[in-house]
Amino acid sequence: MAVALITGASRGLGRALGEALAEEGWSLVIDARDPDALGSAAEVMRSRAVGGASVTAIAGDVTDPDHRSALVEAVTRLGSLDLLVNNASTLGVSPLALLENYPLDELRRVFEVNVIAPLALVQASLPALRRSANPLVLDVTSDASVEHYEAWGGYGSSKAALDHLTATLAAENPSVRFLAVDPGDMRTVMHQDAFPGEDISDRPSPESVVPSLSVLVDGDHESGRYRLSEVGALR
Repeated sequence: MAVALITGASRGLGRALGEALAEEGWSLVIDARDPDALGSAAEVMRSRAVGGASVTAIAGDVTDPDHRSALVEAVTRLGSLDLLVNNASTLGVSPLALLENYPLDELRRVFEVNVIAPLALVQASLPALRRSANPLVLDVTSDASVEHYEAWGGYGSSKAALDHLTATLAAENPSVRFLAVDPGDMRTVMHQDAFPGEDISDRPSPESVVPSLSVLVDGDHESGRYRLSEVGALR
């Protein structure tokens, strides 16, 4: 049975992907900081799971080494790890701030969550990934990593660093596929935090982009950076 570890799975893209994978018979290890929200998400995933798939929910902060160890231990009990999804991230300050005014302590937190924690989780997960016949790491990035939007410098620079780590990890570990995935704008809490007070109801839901994400999960795409809006042409 295929096994996936998804961070930030209590809402948004992480939850939508988890629900889809449960319906396909994947066993899941999921995390988020809010135990109540994570528990609710896990209940839904379990209700949709087929073929004896299990859902293990562990609340915590991905920047906490003990929490990461607990996630990897849960995966180890299931055997190998076929898919690691580094989805958990933080926007940083809200409203967004120009770099000239960006609080440096907050910027350090952004890099801890968006860059250091994903790398640390990859480091800890590589033994389990290498036991898989087709190991895959999906690092959720953003168009802000390659475009230069006013006031997005803190978040964007962290995602640019994640892109670089993803590509370098791929070069260093040819037996594991590493994909940096840009899902595009979505109707999520994080996106709303980026535009406080604005109506973002015209953005697509996270559920709407999961089919394109599933193309990457189920396919044999080479390591690299992918925009989900372009993935349909890669089938």
